[in-house]
Amino acid sequence: QVQLVESGGGLVQAGGSLRLSCVASGLSFDDYSMAWFRQVPGNEREFVATMIWGGGVTHYADSVKDRFTISKEDAENTLYLQMTNLKSEDTAVYYCAAGKTIQHTSPRAYEYWGQGTQVTVSS
Repeated sequence: QVQLVESGGGLVQAGGSLRLSCVASGLSFDDYSMAWFRQVPGNEREFVATMIWGGGVTHYADSVKDRFTISKEDAENTLYLQMTNLKSEDTAVYYCAAGKTIQHTSPRAYEYWGQGTQVTVSS
């Protein structure tokens, strides 16, 4: 079965960087769009970035554009989210998701989810 496992979260000062990883099993990146979402308690899950259908096209939320980069390593079946110039408003639980979708900004379009990793940015 499909399993997504995130890691790499932690506590970082504003202006710092973190790299999140998502190890995928039971699927091929060529067959799925992969995405990162984030969620703050009491809020809806928010789109962050997506790599569509094998990685030819990427898309970012305006709030993270030019600061975050989504990428993948096929040999390791791992998805990454490189986050730079972090801000306090980036504090959230970050989730990796996979789906056979082109409606890429809605969490409802994704079938599989990881358990999440906490990112806390101190100001």
